[in-house]
Amino acid sequence: MARQAEAENQAGAVELRRDERGLALVGDGMELRGDFSRMLPRLRRDRLGSELLVKAARVRGVEEPTAVDCTAGLGEDSLLLAAAGFRVTLFERDKTIYALLCDALERASADPRLAGIVCRMELVGGDSIEGLASLGFAPDVVYLDPMFPGRTKSAAVKKKFQLLHYLEQPCEEEEALVEAALAAHPRKVVIKRPPKGPELAGVKPSYTVSGKAVRYDVLVPPPIA
Repeated sequence: MARQAEAENQAGAVELRRDERGLALVGDGMELRGDFSRMLPRLRRDRLGSELLVKAARVRGVEEPTAVDCTAGLGEDSLLLAAAGFRVTLFERDKTIYALLCDALERASADPRLAGIVCRMELVGGDSIEGLASLGFAPDVVYLDPMFPGRTKSAAVKKKFQLLHYLEQPCEEEEALVEAALAAHPRKVVIKRPPKGPELAGVKPSYTVSGKAVRYDVLVPPPIA
């Protein structure tokens, strides 16, 4: 109950505001808005292939692979996957973050530099555990990036993203999330973790793709008989 009360107090310290640049979350002297244009340098062909997420999610022999981002946030990881050729379904259950992401996608769709990428991104508001069960198709990749208890307002977190921490709560459904991801029968499940963090739900990965700031644990389910 103490954690819930703290979260409610923090959430009351921030609010959504709209101006000529779009929708923003503001509070504590900070401002956060979805802005895919700042991702453009990372979307260049000569850089995209070196992105660790793209390496971890890559599937062979599929012309237009599909991915489900179960914890979309502001959609930047999904943007990388879409730029790499994936058709991405994004789930976001927090209504405020969902609104920010909707606004970012709308503005990006009007930007000629991004329109061809974001047209491969479909945003769904709601819980991904339920959504995975009713997809209607088996995705090539299920991507998980849940907030976890060890993530704090440290120097490793960009100041403006601290605002999201007023809204997000540590993942308390780790096992259910991993089980739902595997039950969707993907070719692989990709899980974003800190370099020295524990495995999600204690599940050992088939292999990992690691960098200095992040680690991707990859689960490869056995083929369906």
